[in-house]
Amino acid sequence: MEKTHRVKLLQIFLVFLFTSTLLFSAVNRLQNVEIVKGELRLKFTGTCEKKEIKQFTLSKPYRRVFDLKNTRLSYNGLGKKFNNTVRIAQYKPNTVRIVIQNDKPYSCTPYKPLFTKTVYHIPLPKSSSVLPAKRYKKPKVKPKKSRPKAKATRSHKSELIVIDAGHGGHDSGAIGGGKREKDLVLQISKRLEKQLKKRGHPVYMTRKKDRFLKLPQRTKIADKKNAVLFISIHANSVPKKKRNKIQGVETFFLQKTRDARSQRIAARENKSVLKGTNKLSRSVILDSVLSGPKIVQSNKLAIDVQRKIMTNLRSRYRGVKDGGVRHAPFWVLVGASRPSILVEVGYISHPKERKRLFTPRYQELIAKGIAEGVDSYLNNRKKEIDF
Repeated sequence: MEKTHRVKLLQIFLVFLFTSTLLFSAVNRLQNVEIVKGELRLKFTGTCEKKEIKQFTLSKPYRRVFDLKNTRLSYNGLGKKFNNTVRIAQYKPNTVRIVIQNDKPYSCTPYKPLFTKTVYHIPLPKSSSVLPAKRYKKPKVKPKKSRPKAKATRSHKSELIVIDAGHGGHDSGAIGGGKREKDLVLQISKRLEKQLKKRGHPVYMTRKKDRFLKLPQRTKIADKKNAVLFISIHANSVPKKKRNKIQGVETFFLQKTRDARSQRIAARENKSVLKGTNKLSRSVILDSVLSGPKIVQSNKLAIDVQRKIMTNLRSRYRGVKDGGVRHAPFWVLVGASRPSILVEVGYISHPKERKRLFTPRYQELIAKGIAEGVDSYLNNRKKEIDF
């Protein structure tokens, strides 16, 4: 009787051991994840079954989600290899979740390369900027060599920025739907002033009320105040027959151009201040300025500002057109001997965009974008100088 009891116990143990082994072996391990040629490449310890991978989309913000069933992370740090654009975590005890974030709806066709059983590829969105997280791997610290103490330098946070709200007074600028450019740009300029001050930047406004300044007066202020940057805020416009077709945000820096659209925009902005100036005089002045070293830095500033404006606006609004960074002979920028840009915040002639432009929320996103672009430019500029 005792022998029979032992045999039964042994049988139960063997069944338990066999079942546990099956359960354990059924769970795959995600061994490694890396980005190669625009793809997220997954490496498993066992065979990867496509039927075990479920994918779906979430919105606001847009995310593509992949649930890897019967899978576990080989180690916890695997989920910390990338920035927030790609997130990897043990979602459930036997489910690993991969989330790929993008600024617009994104779909893809994952696949298993031929002749492989343990590899799975997920194409990333073309606009994605997935990077390894800097905090994941700690670089080895080399012993520092003793250096003579450098002289104390001013932080870019202490350097003045001049904001120029375009037009003003008798010069109303563009008009659309009864709305005036001079009012819009002053509202956005005041919001930008607050955003920059919140980040620690001293700010000077060329105008804080409805008054007219000649273009030389505006840039002379920047020189007199020894500002680090000059930012002029404007709004765009087109004739009635095109008002429903053309919209978007554009950032300009000073440069001659053959582009008809840029020439048209510059001519409209310059109209009220170039009366009495002949063509030869204008050409001489422009040529003397365009050879200056500040043009390259103005281009860099324009790129950073345009990118940040678009990121902010598109986080809350659909269909915002990116007009890009352009160059044109804007006379408000001619006299500035520092990096200078002119931001066309949108088309006041476009009904839908005009409505957005006069809402506090939209204005705040534009101001926030410009301020973030300024910070990005100044930080990069400081690195260039320090290097």
